[in-house]
Amino acid sequence: MTIDVRDRDGAKNGSVPALSELLGQLGEDVSELFAAEMRLMSLEMREEAKEAARASAVMVGAAVMAFLTLMLLAFAAAWGLAEVVPEGVAFLIVAVVVGIIAAVMGLVGRELFRKTEVVPRQAVSTMKEDVQWVKQQVS
Repeated sequence: MTIDVRDRDGAKNGSVPALSELLGQLGEDVSELFAAEMRLMSLEMREEAKEAARASAVMVGAAVMAFLTLMLLAFAAAWGLAEVVPEGVAFLIVAVVVGIIAAVMGLVGRELFRKTEVVPRQAVSTMKEDVQWVKQQVS
């Protein structure tokens, strides 16, 4: 439904949509806006997950290689130390040193994971802005 608008002489100036049409259109626009924001959030989460998967794969490969290197170095250190002390004591010393290094690395890794964010900050921010905009339009 539209309302005819006339000037003082009674001539038609055009038409203005009724309030119900405007509110209906606002509802549709808000619905489309939230759907677009949800798509943005989904896309942002998917991209972050891909990046995390790639980084994890590289880190696993590096960890395997580092483990093999550490094993060879530990054996070399233990056999070298066995020239000075009995073999059992040499291997025990090397094992304790490697254990301390592993503990420190584990603590550092845990702190790095705590700093990781999984919330799509940009999408959440724009959703909050959209809610404020809708509240302003309705009031």
